[in-house]
Amino acid sequence: MIPPLRPGDKIAIVATARKISLPEIDAAIQTFRSWGLEVVIGQTIGASYHQFAGDDALRLQDLQQMLDDPAVKAIICARGGYGTTRIIDQVDFSQFQERPKWLVGFSDVTTLHSHLHTLGIESVHAVMPVLFSKEGSEAAIESLRQVLFGEPIAYTAAPHAFNRTGTAQGQLVGGNLSMLHNLTGTRSDIDTRGKILFLEDLDEYLYHLDRMLVHLDRTGKLSRLAGLVVGHMSDMHDNAIPFGKDAYEIILEHTGKYNYPICFGFPVGHEPDNLALVCGRKAQLQVQPDGVSLAYVHHI
Repeated sequence: MIPPLRPGDKIAIVATARKISLPEIDAAIQTFRSWGLEVVIGQTIGASYHQFAGDDALRLQDLQQMLDDPAVKAIICARGGYGTTRIIDQVDFSQFQERPKWLVGFSDVTTLHSHLHTLGIESVHAVMPVLFSKEGSEAAIESLRQVLFGEPIAYTAAPHAFNRTGTAQGQLVGGNLSMLHNLTGTRSDIDTRGKILFLEDLDEYLYHLDRMLVHLDRTGKLSRLAGLVVGHMSDMHDNAIPFGKDAYEIILEHTGKYNYPICFGFPVGHEPDNLALVCGRKAQLQVQPDGVSLAYVHHI
């Protein structure tokens, strides 16, 4: 288990993907300081190399330094975008494995969550600093604080017409569908057998979504789940000739042949309500006609 944060602890903000300026994360810095944390700003914040937060070498160096620094108790990724897969295979996790610390983010940061899961280390899928001032809800930001400081946490969600009732237990894994699809067959690929998978995505064509789900199903990643949590599928696109189904209908089509519990509309993904989830931690999912609950087993 990774030690919970305590007031006075030092955390670092880095950018492993798209570039970002210091003013864009000021609200997050002030929030972290209000929690009693000392904030260290990585070299990638304010750096620019085309669309990236510095070239691959700088982004790798910044992440590596924070992973290896024993004084840094958590690493918060400033934003997503694209770029983490470009450096993941060059990261040395040996010292990090000896002294694990929280790593936080979502979207493109799914790469890091998946890679850490292959190493048996938990991480936090949660709202990122770029969103604190404009899109992150109070509930999303507070859920991140609760997770980082080791407070008991459990979530509920409204019922959905597509839900399949039941109870499941297993490690919680997942994140951005496009990234999980992209990681298939790599060193960062996750084994989903017996686990609760959660999915979210943004800005995809519906036929792309269908193609990714067909691929995940063909690789066995959908057939042996303990349960499935479907989050926000935001800003989906269609062609001039409609695909004929929306995002949730596509997911239901590819999972309907299995019998594990499924919930749709869970508050995770590219929307203001993006609740913090601990990747790799054992959880219990209960899908009932009147709603959904998700809690970590040792906190039940």
